[in-house]
Amino acid sequence: MEYRLSGYRNLSDEELLERLKFRDHAAYEEIYKRYWAMLFRHARRMISNDEEAKDLIQDLFVNLWQKAPDLEIKESLSSYLYGITRYKVFDLFDKRKVRADHRLSIGNFMEQCEYTTDNTIRENELSRLIEKEIALLPNKMREVFELSRKSHLNYQQISLRMKISDQTVKKQIYNAVKILRLKFGSACLFLGFFLF
Repeated sequence: MEYRLSGYRNLSDEELLERLKFRDHAAYEEIYKRYWAMLFRHARRMISNDEEAKDLIQDLFVNLWQKAPDLEIKESLSSYLYGITRYKVFDLFDKRKVRADHRLSIGNFMEQCEYTTDNTIRENELSRLIEKEIALLPNKMREVFELSRKSHLNYQQISLRMKISDQTVKKQIYNAVKILRLKFGSACLFLGFFLF
């Protein structure tokens, strides 16, 4: 196995991409090793936040694996990955602006004393439904998610506590958030809920 992986270091990006299309995990790992650090530094320079940059690049690589069979890359792999990184950073900026605008509008709404009992009831109901869905997550995913969002542990602390890799922690949190977002969409954002 080690020999097989070391042979991948000598492959060109084009050869790795071709193998990646056939779900060759070793090709994926080699692409990850070649580009993760560079893409992380690029994202961090733009975002100025290590955790957000890590999450963004992790998300990029998860998407790369998921879309591998359908990839049609017309430029070099590095250009493609840098382009996707920039796109994801700009998307993050847009989401930050929407969140900031949303917080401002909620703040204005609350200042005008229009925050009614009805809204509180809806928020409590939504919180209860979200907690119910969290409880339905697979055990390991749920535990990692709760340690991150409720106990406020970082990836490394969770990794040490659960004796799993940082990458496994990131993937479990990513998958949990994805599942919950699919269930509740932007409703969780109204609460300022810990998912986002």
